[in-house]
Amino acid sequence: MPRVRLTSIFVRSAICPSDKKKIDFFDVEQRGFMLEARCSGGSTYYQRYTDARGRERQFRIGPSNVLSLAEARRKARTVVAQALVGTDPQSQRAELRKIPTLKELVRDRYLPHVKSYKRSWQTDETVLRLHILPHLGSEYIDQVRAEPIAALVQKMRERGYATGTTNRVVIVLRHIYNLARKWRIAGVVENPTAGINLAPDVNRERYLSIDEAQRLISSIRQDENQVAADAIMLLLLTGARRNEITHARWEHVDWERRTLLVPLSKSGKPRSIALNAPAIELLRSLKPLEGCPYIFPSPATGRPSPSLYFPWHRMRMRADLADLRLHDLRHSFASFLVNNGVSLYVVQGLLGHAHTRYTQRYAHLTPDTLLDAAETVAGLVGNEARVATS
Repeated sequence: MPRVRLTSIFVRSAICPSDKKKIDFFDVEQRGFMLEARCSGGSTYYQRYTDARGRERQFRIGPSNVLSLAEARRKARTVVAQALVGTDPQSQRAELRKIPTLKELVRDRYLPHVKSYKRSWQTDETVLRLHILPHLGSEYIDQVRAEPIAALVQKMRERGYATGTTNRVVIVLRHIYNLARKWRIAGVVENPTAGINLAPDVNRERYLSIDEAQRLISSIRQDENQVAADAIMLLLLTGARRNEITHARWEHVDWERRTLLVPLSKSGKPRSIALNAPAIELLRSLKPLEGCPYIFPSPATGRPSPSLYFPWHRMRMRADLADLRLHDLRHSFASFLVNNGVSLYVVQGLLGHAHTRYTQRYAHLTPDTLLDAAETVAGLVGNEARVATS
């Protein structure tokens, strides 16, 4: 361990003897400060110090072709000062290395955890993959701040995403950080979503008229993504939920009873979707993909499509129905039934609701239906009413 006066000239000219892999040159002016010269030609500054437990430690300052000698000396003095007051810089660096990126935390801890108990974990995975991770995934979890999260949410709102979707971004991130604190993940001190308020839910009532339904059907039929088009057409014909159709399997179609089994519905129980004649005709027209159990597999992966947003957006815009959401097809299915005299009890069964109160929010009555009902009363008491007012 040769002791030398480290100067800029010496640093530039320092070489490692040919019979060694590396050699350490200790500075005679600054105790513990040294330059490691390697046989490869590279060299690095280090500082040795004694930690609070009396152990000798060595801290890597940085390569000499990046840091000047003066910069390396200043950093080395800071390391010694931290060690003197009981803060071990090497331990601090080790702790920093334990801090995962948001993407790593989601991949290694969050998704495996929610998959074990949360039936809707795929919704979280979709929100993370499409919205959160592309913008924040590369950030270390201690560096994620409220401002970028709020900016992401605002950008999504400007692009026309529904309140439920933008709120889901905040809710998922909030859950991730709450779990990370519970798991004592390094770097998590506070939750960056704490100051972000959720937007109030907007209870929209959007139902297709018969004319709008015809325009939509025409747009669906001419779309280039025929797999998505068929899935969306079946949503319109059955009032099913999106995942009930996109994850449907051929083995669950009962051709004789004209039903599609959903092994695990939103209520946590199996349910059967009634298939009317056009729905049966649509399914019979499809050609199963060899070796694939799904009725509507993605052509790229053979798996159910995680989202129908892009083909759906194309179809609704072509039909001049920009404000129509995919879930509004379920609303419209119920509306068509109620306005044609089908009881709420029957509609409840068709939608797979556990309670009638869930069905009532879909029970939209058109002005014509209400007027016809009012005319029924007029037919019963109209003559007497006219007499009374004459």
